[in-house]
Amino acid sequence: QHVESGGGLVQPGGSLRLSCTASGFTWQYYAIGWFRRAPGKEPEGVSCISPSGGATNYADSVKGRFTISRDDAKNVVYLQMNNLKPEDAAMYHCAFTSGVCYSDYDVSLMLDDFGSWGPGTQVTVSS
Repeated sequence: QHVESGGGLVQPGGSLRLSCTASGFTWQYYAIGWFRRAPGKEPEGVSCISPSGGATNYADSVKGRFTISRDDAKNVVYLQMNNLKPEDAAMYHCAFTSGVCYSDYDVSLMLDDFGSWGPGTQVTVSS
């Protein structure tokens, strides 16, 4: 089981840090991905991190603003989101899988490659 937290309301240009926490299993051997879905928009793979943490990949829409990291001792993966824009507003979910998110992985494949999403945490960006 995995669950997301850390969402909230932030002004444009602000920051949030999302957390994805696992329980019941050790996920250090899995790649972890963040996804988002906004009303009226297609779901999108945002970022993923390899099991070792040595490879990270981002959607073009968030490159340079979002940073994914993991702390396997705590079974948690973070998504640091800076310089948030109104178009970043969405429900954010995490998921895990094996064998993907290597170096130069195409994040457009995430929707097919990763497993079930957690319940999500809402991010609202508004002035």
